Amino acid sequence: MTTRTLFEINPDLDRAALAKRFAQTGRVQVRDVLTREAAEEIQSILMKGTPWGMAVRAGDSPDTPPRGFSNAEIMAPGGADQVNRMANAAAQATARGDYGFRYAQFSLVEAVQKGWNPGGPHELLLEHINADAFMELVREITGFDTLSNADGQATMFAPQHYLGRHSDSHVAEGWKVAYVLNFAREDWHPDWGGYLLFLDDDGDVIEGFRPRFNALNMFAVPQSHLVSFVPPFAPAGRLAITGWFRDR
Repeated sequence: MTTRTLFEINPDLDRAALAKRFAQTGRVQVRDVLTREAAEEIQSILMKGTPWGMAVRAGDSPDTPPRGFSNAEIMAPGGADQVNRMANAAAQATARGDYGFRYAQFSLVEAVQKGWNPGGPHELLLEHINADAFMELVREITGFDTLSNADGQATMFAPQHYLGRHSDSHVAEGWKVAYVLNFAREDWHPDWGGYLLFLDDDGDVIEGFRPRFNALNMFAVPQSHLVSFVPPFAPAGRLAITGWFRDR
């Protein structure tokens, strides 16, 4: 019987070139970061084995904190209506120029803390992201030797999902580098949205990363960015694992 490796790093990465790129701009896309077999296994977990909840926010004030809904909460009586009300409020906030977002999510951290599926694939994913081999890759590319751990959530930006402009300014929480480990369809079309876009002070796009299969986006925070709107005609959601590498 063949044993599958869930999180095997591509041995052919040009780490020096990637580190040079990150040093120049504070961001980088590492394509083919894992072996193909490992990436396909994780994509399958996200597509077929993830009970998606929702993350929603309608404003950037203390009165409008982000709200996460588990799959069980959505499926409970009245749960879907509550999510839809929050999603409409997020859209209204964004229309006013305020901060808002709406996307499907499954917290890897909560899965571990609350024992949703001990030893299951999502718990193993978080373990592998925090393992020495992957953390050393991240430290080598970013140049941040003090990085010690990572959080994470599975995310899916399906049609009508988006993440408004923000900067991830949670330095006090130890956030140093944001990451998006992409497992999008290999034929992802630019018209389907879901781009990670970086903005200057005037709101102009200075760089953007297309959703890709088996690509790791990393960028130093704070840094102004957003995930562009996925239109209703997009045939699939943008799958990824996202979070922050921390120094404490």
